[in-house]
Amino acid sequence: MEQRLQFNELQSPQVHQIWQQLHQISDPELPALSITDLGMIRKVLPDNQGWKVIFTPTYSGCPATEFLINEIKTVLGNAGFEQVDIEVMLAPAWTTDWMSQDAKRRLREFGIAPPQGTSCEHPEHKGAIRCPRCDSEQTEKISEFGSTACKALYKCAECLEPFDYFKCI
Repeated sequence: MEQRLQFNELQSPQVHQIWQQLHQISDPELPALSITDLGMIRKVLPDNQGWKVIFTPTYSGCPATEFLINEIKTVLGNAGFEQVDIEVMLAPAWTTDWMSQDAKRRLREFGIAPPQGTSCEHPEHKGAIRCPRCDSEQTEKISEFGSTACKALYKCAECLEPFDYFKCI
């Protein structure tokens, strides 16, 4: 995200303001992260008399897509950007590779093990999944699916706590 922000800051102060507003919108399933932390905002562009925001949900059937589109319009409208068109772009599909390193750090602080490796390393990264609570590598997968489809449920053998692992997608 930082590189996109720097590039867009050179374009116009309004684009920078829009990125700042978008950074305030939390993902409903991961409130510790914003939609910009996750890389869901692809571009912000001037468009006729308003603005175009190109948005990619974390997966095409994401139940939060409409909520997030409405939230983007509301937040930007409240900031004075009334004419906003949201373009949902499904290709290329969102990947955990688009998450910032800061987002991965904050996921761990929130108690969710961040994705290890990159999406092209499927099948799932072969290294141990570190416990976000005690940093132990002595963990085991309990279920392929955790609290959401993008997470797997693990248990730590050291601290005995269960935790979600955000899978590489």
